[in-house]
Amino acid sequence: QVRLVESGGGLVQPGGSLRLSCAASGSIPSITYMGWYRQTPGKEREWVARAGSGGSRKLLDSVKGRFTISRDGVKNTVYLQMSRLTSEDTGAYYCYAGNTIAPDYWGNGTQVTVSS
Repeated sequence: QVRLVESGGGLVQPGGSLRLSCAASGSIPSITYMGWYRQTPGKEREWVARAGSGGSRKLLDSVKGRFTISRDGVKNTVYLQMSRLTSEDTGAYYCYAGNTIAPDYWGNGTQVTVSS
């Protein structure tokens, strides 16, 4: 089993930045990918970003240039640096982990609210 704990969400003004963190514990060797989904109001949960243990990094097209995903293999933590946030980025952000790109484990989510 793997436990994922997110942190870093909150309220930010449009144009601002936030950094989300997700720390994994438990059966770490089973994790190849860590990443993020989000659920924005009125929409289905959507994939946002993932980081592979071999260094691969993928981002949703609509966040490229604004979001960056990074991963610390020593700390077993994945980060999502978000900048130039807009109201459309408001939602619950969920960390995930898995042996493939499909999630096997989920965090409980952290809320991001972009509002003036």
